[in-house]
Amino acid sequence: MGGRPRQLPPMPIVLASGSPRRRDLLTRAGLEFEVVVSPAEEVHDPSLPPACLCETNATLKAAAVARTHPHATVIGADTLVFIDADALGKPADLAEARAMLRRLSGRTHTVCTGVCVIRPGGDIRAFHELSEVVFRVLDEAAIDAYFHLVDPLDKAGAYGIQVHGERIVAEIRGNFDNVMGLPVARLLAVLDCARQT
Repeated sequence: MGGRPRQLPPMPIVLASGSPRRRDLLTRAGLEFEVVVSPAEEVHDPSLPPACLCETNATLKAAAVARTHPHATVIGADTLVFIDADALGKPADLAEARAMLRRLSGRTHTVCTGVCVIRPGGDIRAFHELSEVVFRVLDEAAIDAYFHLVDPLDKAGAYGIQVHGERIVAEIRGNFDNVMGLPVARLLAVLDCARQT
C-alpha cells in the first residue's frame, strides 16, 4: 500500500480508536485522518453472537465520536478473540493474560472485528470480518519469553499478531489486517461505496 494519500471520501475522516495498530493500518493504506478516542462504554454480553457484539461495540464507539464531529466520516472498530463461544478482550493483568494464552495454546480460535462507518447526515454502515488463528503449543517458558517481548495488556486475547506473532501463531486463515484489528480492504470498499452514494 502507501503512495499518494487517498481521498475517500472527500470530507474529514476520524478514527474513533486509540489503537496504534489501527492507526498504522490506515496510514499504510494512504488515508489522511484524525484520531479521536471514543468515550463509549463497550458492551460485554456473552449472549450476543460474536459478529453482533463486535458490530454493536464498533457502532457505539463511532456514534459517540460522530456526535462531536458531525461533519466528518467517523470509523469505529472493535476486535475480540473468540474461543469456545467465549469472548476474550484485553486482559486486566498479567495473570489473566497468561491464562488466556494457556487457553489458546495449541488450538484454533476466531478473531472478529466489527467496523462502523458513520457519514455526515447520519448514514451508518456496519460490517464485520472473521479470521481463524491457529496457535502453537505454548509452555510456560514460551509464554514468559513472549511477554518479555510484547505487552499483552492492550491486546484482545493477550497477543498481537504483528509483533513477534511467529512465536505463538502457527497459521492464519483469513485476513491478516483483520487479526491486527481492522480489515482495511473491506473498509476502503465501504468508504468508496459511501462516496458514490
